[in-house]
Amino acid sequence: MHETERHRVILAAVQSRPMATVSDLVELTGTSEATIRRDIAALHVQGKLRRLRGGAEAVNPPSQSGLVGRPFSVNETINTPSKRAIAKAAVALCADGEPIIINGGTTTYQMVYYLANRRMQVFTNSFPIAEHLLHHSKNSVMVPGGTIYREQNIILSPFENDVSRNFYARKMFMGAQGVGPHGIMEADPLLIQAEQKLISQADELIILVDSSKFRARSSLILCALEGVHAVITDRGIRDEERHMLETAGARVIVAEAGETEKEDSASVA
Repeated sequence: MHETERHRVILAAVQSRPMATVSDLVELTGTSEATIRRDIAALHVQGKLRRLRGGAEAVNPPSQSGLVGRPFSVNETINTPSKRAIAKAAVALCADGEPIIINGGTTTYQMVYYLANRRMQVFTNSFPIAEHLLHHSKNSVMVPGGTIYREQNIILSPFENDVSRNFYARKMFMGAQGVGPHGIMEADPLLIQAEQKLISQADELIILVDSSKFRARSSLILCALEGVHAVITDRGIRDEERHMLETAGARVIVAEAGETEKEDSASVA
């Protein structure tokens, strides 16, 4: 991750919590502790954050707290070919006319390009997914009420009785912070609450993750692997990770990024 992107992630993180620790920022950026300490020092000198022992805090904390995790705009630039291939494989599982749920995220966002010529009933808590489908497809789109979190471009409601309780889906497509033996992991309690509510409204839960997510970890478990119907990933998945998923009863689908890039180029030409 380039310095400019790291600084954006660090500043977003300190705005989302009382204090962002060095270890938090190492996990979010995938860089070393020494690099993070240098970044904090530089941003402190620039007056963009306040350096603390073991971490940093915002100079002007927002009245509304944000979500833990990298901003959508940063995640969107990471592993894009793999995400595009995974999204294409996800849409291939859908039948025209069936209701689906697409949770917010940069991998699930890539599904919009393959839904352009489909006619589906889509429920999503992602502002960019909803906006793109409204302008570039004939799918019907429904969104929940709630607060729009700008950094992640996601709509979350604190209320149990929001409209999501009235939407039934054949499949739910969702990304994740990490995937491991303990289950599907996320970084923020608000995301956990919203995603668990949506999962209960779908027959099948399908996880869209590039292979780097099998090496990522978080302290929060969204659901056990046994609750997952299928995982779509890229060819970087290791044998032990595939075995872990299949032992839990999840179907593993490997998307080929190279083939997708060639097909997409041909369709544009």
